[in-house]
Amino acid sequence: MTQGERVKEIRKALGLTLERFGEKVGVGKTAISKIEKGERGLTEQMTKSICREYGVDYIFLTTGEGEMFVDSDDDFIEKIDRIMAGESDIRKNAIKALVNASTEDIEAFDRLIDLYLQAKNEKD
Repeated sequence: MTQGERVKEIRKALGLTLERFGEKVGVGKTAISKIEKGERGLTEQMTKSICREYGVDYIFLTTGEGEMFVDSDDDFIEKIDRIMAGESDIRKNAIKALVNASTEDIEAFDRLIDLYLQAKNEKD
């Protein structure tokens, strides 16, 4: 199954028209139609937008493997807690914060790490 066919499968599973599906990800029905027919590829930005807006699993959309939709946030956090069993609350909370952070937050965090490393290298 192609990526476009998976988009159509997702849209149908959600019971949405081409127009309604496209609205939430910022494109028109023609763009969604062309993606579904394989006349146009999905950009990385569009892929992430579909995953974010409709709770679609990124791996499913890009490769066809796994489940179509991701678990709820509560299920995801519970999985993190199980994986991190025995770790300190500080470590668990740091991981949860990163998981829930926006792209802007992650970019700011990355800049902060760069500044830290630069200061550390100057010290050494």
